[in-house]
Amino acid sequence: MKNFKNSDWIIPVSIAVHLFIINSFLYFLTPETYTHIYYILHYNISWLLITYGLSYYTRKRKEGFFTNIHKVIQLYLIYGLAYFALFGITGRIYKSLEQQLFIYLMICVALTAYRVVFFWLRRKYRMWGGNSVKVVVLGRDKNLKKIRKVFDDSELGYRYMGYFDDKKSKSPTFLGPVMDCFLYILENDIDEIYCVASKFNSKELRNLIDFADNNLIRVKIIPDNKEIYSRGMFIELYETVPVLNLRRVPLDTLFARVVKRTFDLFFSSLVIITILSWLTPIMYILIKSESPGNLYFKQKRHGLKRKTFWCYKFRSMAPSTDADSKMATKGDMRVTRVGRIIRKTSIDELPQFINVFLGEMSVVGPRPHMELHTEDYEVSVDKYLVRHFVKPGITGLAQIKGYRGEIGEKKDILNRTKLDIFYVEKWSLKLDIKIIVQTVINAVRGEENAY
Repeated sequence: MKNFKNSDWIIPVSIAVHLFIINSFLYFLTPETYTHIYYILHYNISWLLITYGLSYYTRKRKEGFFTNIHKVIQLYLIYGLAYFALFGITGRIYKSLEQQLFIYLMICVALTAYRVVFFWLRRKYRMWGGNSVKVVVLGRDKNLKKIRKVFDDSELGYRYMGYFDDKKSKSPTFLGPVMDCFLYILENDIDEIYCVASKFNSKELRNLIDFADNNLIRVKIIPDNKEIYSRGMFIELYETVPVLNLRRVPLDTLFARVVKRTFDLFFSSLVIITILSWLTPIMYILIKSESPGNLYFKQKRHGLKRKTFWCYKFRSMAPSTDADSKMATKGDMRVTRVGRIIRKTSIDELPQFINVFLGEMSVVGPRPHMELHTEDYEVSVDKYLVRHFVKPGITGLAQIKGYRGEIGEKKDILNRTKLDIFYVEKWSLKLDIKIIVQTVINAVRGEENAY
């Protein structure tokens, strides 16, 4: 019988390093605290209890630096409260409050630096062949090709040995019929078995699970391939019954919504105060001097959960009766001279930061469409309304990928929708920042479709 291989040292070592960092900073920067045992106990026990409550320490093979970055932020915030709460409880504070804040920030920086180093070393170690698991697959269907992409990523440390299937194949990874797998698994010290559920009946699956349990091997079941899976799905347990939820939106969680809304408020306030405050009077003079009409162009568009709101822009066209039914096209005669400039540089979109401040839009998200177009696309474009699970944005993933402006062909709206759905399912603050940076770069360079 083989010994079960796992990286049991990772969590204890990480805990030890984290506590060493915390205690080292406190000992050298605030040595007064180490004359009282309750300070030492408080700092260390608080860290252990908070990390336990957040399930911070895991051995998930696919976890990377940014995988659970939200937990890192939560940990720093909660531990920070515990750190400063002790001063209020004891009535004593060594150093000034500003110095204590600096010390705590230094602790957070050191902990983050360790996290960077840890994942870098783990990546290198796995690429050299360490911390690896040998895997085989029993049965073959369309999902095997997709799973192979994960197995072939050397950073994750999988060592794919091949697959067993009752249908013969000339593939170099074909290991033989399923009945031969048991001896192979034992002889080659296999760590994990991936089993295609559709290829086995319940009795065969039970026998496989019993075999694996008796030999300290993990079994993972690949569900039947019904071509219904998506990136946003996850499993929920109802008692012991697994239920597949096909649509998980990261922004459904309270923490994610608070983070995104806080970022939106900060960013929109910054733009309104530092740019719109002086740019608006200038735009008023330029726009009004060229053509009669309002400074702002407002239009009803669909936002979160398909709710209607007024979307604001600096007016870039002469007033017309078809403004709510016809998108701007290349060489559009309705666009004024000032309008061509502000549309090319996306200055016309800046008033939408007011929409962001009011909570109707976000800085980043799927672009909102006029009501007429939404009513058309929700019927003609499959899954179009999925983009309305989140707030619309001033810029988005589709826009930085070149899909902005006029929708000339059906593929334009199809590709936009695919990118919008990807954003909905894969939102992260890191992704938002990348989109914002790329949007600024595109605006400076100028975009072909901006007209």
